[in-house]
Order: sequence, then structure tokens, then C-alpha cells
Amino acid sequence: MANNIGIVQAILAIKSDAQVSVNADDINSTIWHDDNPTSITNDQIIAKRAELQTDYDNKEYQRKRKKEYPKIEDQLDDIYHNGIDAWKATIKVTKDKYPKE
Repeated sequence: MANNIGIVQAILAIKSDAQVSVNADDINSTIWHDDNPTSITNDQIIAKRAELQTDYDNKEYQRKRKKEYPKIEDQLDDIYHNGIDAWKATIKVTKDKYPKE
């Protein structure tokens, strides 16, 4: 899969208050803007990016489901008019189409 996690996102996952910029998502162009630059290493950034990417990839089914679920208003209307069991049947179609892996 494509790499959806950027260098800055990985850095902020390590140190949420880091002040940093990166040119063209190139780890070698990292510029720290903190008064006291952090001691985060490139290896830590690469490892965190891989961890976040794996998590992102593993949740693809959630993103696909979200696109296909009826709007919440429609789901509530379905529950009101048809009951919980009918709503569960509607939702199950999407869950079955995109199962957890």
C-alpha cells in the first residue's frame, strides 16, 4: 500500500509538541524549530512511521465501511421504524463485505 503516514506525523506521534518542518517528506530535510531541539533519531522516526502505517493499513476495512454505512440519521430512522434487528441486518451487509482481518 502507499505510504499515507508522513514524517511530520510520525514525529508528532513521538513528541506531540515538536516544532518541525520537512521538505517533500524527506527525512533528511528535517528542520527543528524548537528552542531545545528534540533528541529524536531518524531510526525512531522511521520505526514510528512504520508502526503508524501498519495501524493505518490494518484499519482499511473501517474506512471502507464508513463510506458505505447509511447516514446516522437514516440508521436511527431504520431503528425507529423497523427495530434493532432490521437495523442490525442492514449494517451486517457492510460488515460482511469488509470484515476485520
